[in-house]
Amino acid sequence: MSKLNEFVQDLEASVQKLFQKMDTLEQQNLHLNQQIQVLEESKGNYLNQIESLQNEVKALKMSNSLLGSEEFKRDTKLKINALVKEIDFCIHQLSD
Repeated sequence: MSKLNEFVQDLEASVQKLFQKMDTLEQQNLHLNQQIQVLEESKGNYLNQIESLQNEVKALKMSNSLLGSEEFKRDTKLKINALVKEIDFCIHQLSD
């Protein structure tokens, strides 16, 4: 009978340890889920910043090309030529 009591006590102790581990793991899981939420929000903010900066870079490149900076002279000439061709086409359409 004493062996049975020892077995039951050992079993109860093991179950209690498992419950403690489960509680610890649940707390860790909750903490990790909170961290995931914070990181997802940060990720979203960073993606918005990246998109904003990319748009700003495009705008700056466009303004530099229109201002005729040395780096974008070729692009500027091509854009001017395209605009002249469009104007010529429009004049030709109007004259017909």
